Amino acid sequence: MISGANGYVASNFIVELLNQGHQVVALVRSRNSIPAGDRMVKALHEMGHTDDVQLKRLEVYDYSLFEKNFNLPKKQLRQIFDGQVHYFHFAASLKFDISSKEEIFGTNLQGVQHSIDTFQRYSGINSRFYFISTAYSCGKCKGIFEEKFYDNAEISEFRNYYEQSKRFAENVIHKYIENKKLNACILRISQIVGNRKTGVTLTDYGIFDFSKRIQRVALRNPGSKLRLQIDPDSTQNLLPIDTVVSYFLDIIESESLPAVLNLVSRNPITNRAIMNSLNQLLPIQLEVDMALKPSEMTTMEKIIAIGMSFTGAYIDINPSFDTSNLDAVIKNKQPEVTFRDIHRMLEYFLLKRESQKMKNTG
Repeated sequence: MISGANGYVASNFIVELLNQGHQVVALVRSRNSIPAGDRMVKALHEMGHTDDVQLKRLEVYDYSLFEKNFNLPKKQLRQIFDGQVHYFHFAASLKFDISSKEEIFGTNLQGVQHSIDTFQRYSGINSRFYFISTAYSCGKCKGIFEEKFYDNAEISEFRNYYEQSKRFAENVIHKYIENKKLNACILRISQIVGNRKTGVTLTDYGIFDFSKRIQRVALRNPGSKLRLQIDPDSTQNLLPIDTVVSYFLDIIESESLPAVLNLVSRNPITNRAIMNSLNQLLPIQLEVDMALKPSEMTTMEKIIAIGMSFTGAYIDINPSFDTSNLDAVIKNKQPEVTFRDIHRMLEYFLLKRESQKMKNTG
């Protein structure tokens, strides 16, 4: 059972679950008069091939994360929670800005509370609750971020309210584990990128959002130079979508689990490597200038800087993560992502955007 099932990571996970013969219950909101079932099937077709036989193993329910019992009939909930259930709580607000604080905490804190309450009310023995958190709930942690629970902290200890909300939600679950015997596991995932084997990239978060902004400038002003306030030696912890799905599959097969797992790459990619890749793929010259002042920026440089006002918090960090628990659980070891892999993903993403733009303009 998966809440927020039509998101990028969740829908890729579901495609593989259906491929392997699992029964899947997807909880999805209808939106803009589009039924939940149609939204789910559309997401699956975008992420991978699913045929009619596979889709027969999929049940989709239009739910409300903020209503008691997900606004579903009790009889229906008893049926879909019957037996041993692996419940993955993906539903989340991915916003960062202060103006969205209420929405962020409403979804990422109250939403998980409602999920736990419903899970405990209807799930059977041996069922397990998985909370999809973020490796960046580490906030501004110095040293190695271990696979354990950390105390709540003020916003000054985090880069944004998204990180803080995830830390708070982890601790809500921690209390349920200790006081209500909730069978739960926190899965902290880092930045999810494209498929390591194929290069296919269908997400536009993180480095892809950044590359999209650079591509816009490059296509409108080919041959131009952009100076950026980016630490070239800082890193991005990038985890391929096929790797994280493989991890999930190993996790559900594990008889027992530690309470926290850091699902991260052990081979972070430097900002310098990403910029070099974009310089090769686009008609533009990106240069590092850490001393660049706003008054010295060109109009294009100011536009890029403004566009990075939230994601820019991640361009000068080098977080370290412990993976001892993860290493003990994972049976199918995955190769580490390389610069060559990321270059292929960026190439796929940028070429696809360019071809879509040409198609849209006739």
